[in-house]
Amino acid sequence: MTTPDRFLTDRDGPRDECGVFGVYAPGHDVSRLAYFALYALQHRGQESAGIATCEGGHITTLRDAGLVSQVFDEEKLRALEGDMAIGHVRYSTTGGGSWENAQPIWRDDGREVALAHNGNLTNAVELWGELKERGIDFRGTSDSEIIAALLSSHDGKLIEDAVERVMPRLEGAYSTVVMTKHAIVAFRDPHGIRPLSLGRLGDRFVVASESCAFDIIGAELMREVHPGELVSLTERGLETRQVVRGVRRSSCVFEHIYFSRPDSRMEGNVLQQARGRMGEILWREAPVEADLVIAVPDSGNPAAAGFARASGLPRDDGLIKNRYVARTFIQPGQELRKHGLRLKFNPLPEIVAGNRIVVVDDSIVRGNTTRQIVGMLRGAGAREVHLRISAPPIRNPCHYGVDMSTREEMIAHGRTVDEIADELDADSLAYLSMDGVYEAIGGSPEDHCDACFSGRYPLGDPEEANGKFALEDIAVIPAS
Repeated sequence: MTTPDRFLTDRDGPRDECGVFGVYAPGHDVSRLAYFALYALQHRGQESAGIATCEGGHITTLRDAGLVSQVFDEEKLRALEGDMAIGHVRYSTTGGGSWENAQPIWRDDGREVALAHNGNLTNAVELWGELKERGIDFRGTSDSEIIAALLSSHDGKLIEDAVERVMPRLEGAYSTVVMTKHAIVAFRDPHGIRPLSLGRLGDRFVVASESCAFDIIGAELMREVHPGELVSLTERGLETRQVVRGVRRSSCVFEHIYFSRPDSRMEGNVLQQARGRMGEILWREAPVEADLVIAVPDSGNPAAAGFARASGLPRDDGLIKNRYVARTFIQPGQELRKHGLRLKFNPLPEIVAGNRIVVVDDSIVRGNTTRQIVGMLRGAGAREVHLRISAPPIRNPCHYGVDMSTREEMIAHGRTVDEIADELDADSLAYLSMDGVYEAIGGSPEDHCDACFSGRYPLGDPEEANGKFALEDIAVIPAS
């Protein structure tokens, strides 16, 4: 039998990370607001989903494996009443996909808290050991539960004080929302690696990983939560503290290229427009004689539009995507295995046959999917297949909240661009330069993390970072 974890290792490309949401809004249907906000953030994680609410000093948490629409229904949302709510969608980056690791995490080690976290602590094993020595036990094996335990067990009178004391102890990436009986507090690591935004809903306030979550509930984007900042949402309104100052900002450049939704706003950019500029610059850097531009949908759509715009080449949909394919653990079986990728993509011979095709996508990691796409297009009659990628070659894993392949699994590891093209059976291959990425987003390497491309890790030696299953390797979790 193929297990879920085993199936996931067969996926190509970077895995999504997590999405968080929080709202303090007495008089509003907060569980429904959280549901629709998570629905907008579903692209950030499809492993599990959860919502916690607080009513009359009592916190109720509901979480389970599956998509937001699978975990919640009307009856469950009606049971989640209150004045405030937090929510989470997850793809595991520390700890496996068991129910115990689904979020929001609930703990009561002196202070009752529910917590949702996007990121990855690089000192999780060290903190886990310290907490175990203090006699604190864990139900799961995620670094998110470590943060929850630190805050729950802290003797500070206010949750804001506890967060202020705990934040300097956390190393790595964390955009986190925590709820107590009296407040919702959001905080972001001093490097600002993972995104976190602040919005207004009437006279109340909300926080979310991306601004697209505000759009769906009618909230207005105010600004991003600053790196190292604490944001508190209570009956008093909005209060902020700058907990850590003077640290080099290192926001993830891959959020601009791939992870965040194209309708989200980040660092002053609408990402759809920034990705279109990447395609335009890609044409400038790597023109090619061709007849037609097609995208690998949906991730390649904005860059393909920009590439076609700049080149003057016609653009069409040569690959049709089945938009109703979620993660599945059902294997196709021997008879259908050779057609496996057609579950997701199907080429149109009437469009590609006889043409020199430019295929635009946002990234290549292991190359398995790209190789099959090239083969399918050739099988559909494409005369030439030229690959154009709107990001540099990915040669290094992420240790800050994105589950990627190991270096050895990455097709760009130890290969030149020409060698990669040969491996993929493409007539030509070109990647967007790192300078081209920063030109498109109006940023610079001085305030971003681009380690997956460059190998420059802003938070220190990656060899010291914990692996995804580091806590599983040392923890013995009692059976529930």
